[in-house]
Amino acid sequence: MEHQWIVVHTAQGEPEETQVRSFLNAHGISTSARGEALRKTHGLTLDGLGQVEILVAPENAADARALLAAAEQGDLRISDDEGRLPDPS
Repeated sequence: MEHQWIVVHTAQGEPEETQVRSFLNAHGISTSARGEALRKTHGLTLDGLGQVEILVAPENAADARALLAAAEQGDLRISDDEGRLPDPS
């Protein structure tokens, strides 16, 4: 039986979807996407029409959310420890 994917982010349009999925994939987290078909056929991103949900496997959800939160807060930087989660202390 295939596992259920967990939504970790809702992007507004394809550029944001690509950026978030690439970021997570670069950190070893496989992603999938589920979204409004109009974003592909008409390029619409108005009032939720371009929304796309970024999904990950349940066992990766906590790490994905932590990475996205760290990126949102500006806590990520390139260093010798690249790819590791920031120390919460």
